[in-house]
Amino acid sequence: MSSDLKKTERSRARRVAKRGHYDRATVDAILDATPLCHVAYVIDGEPYCTPTLHWREGDHVYWHGSSASRFLEKAIGGRVCLTVSHLDGLVLARSAFHHSVNYRSVMLFGTAEKVEDPDEKAEKFRNLIEHLYPGRWDSLRPMLAKEVKATTVLRIAIDEGAAKVRTGGPVDDEEDYALPIWAGVVPLRLELGEAQADPRNLAGVEIPDHVARLKIGR
Repeated sequence: MSSDLKKTERSRARRVAKRGHYDRATVDAILDATPLCHVAYVIDGEPYCTPTLHWREGDHVYWHGSSASRFLEKAIGGRVCLTVSHLDGLVLARSAFHHSVNYRSVMLFGTAEKVEDPDEKAEKFRNLIEHLYPGRWDSLRPMLAKEVKATTVLRIAIDEGAAKVRTGGPVDDEEDYALPIWAGVVPLRLELGEAQADPRNLAGVEIPDHVARLKIGR
């Protein structure tokens, strides 16, 4: 297992510190359970935050975008903050003040590195597709050189940051437990719906097993 995250003044959990986690098992599980992240950075003194797809390989998190994107180009070599979050439940308490949510999140700090080598970039595209749709890559037409060139792949090391997790029910003031008010948790989860075929699929092309087997949070 790779080293735990560095607990720095910037990354350590302060409010409800017991919810902070720095072990890689927790961090990696949260990163791997969703393909959506948000990457924040500063360009010309202005803050930006971009939602994008990500995937983890070992000790790095990768994301990609158009080579024409000025945001990605400006981010190369700069400091970024990458976050992933899951909303797991609504927590209803006996007072408005103690309402909350159950969640899992990771915040990483690092320097955005560009993957330059075309062969390595092509490999990363394969890993992205296989992360999202295991078993699909070999059924696709090969990527074109111009497609590889038109896409930028960035990464940051999983080094500095923290995970934060809340689970369980409401925590009310002791005297409020005597009130006749319903309290509890309403769970939330992300689900895949039924696959919808492209109307331009060729006749006789059936849904492949790798699509029928898709699930979230592999």
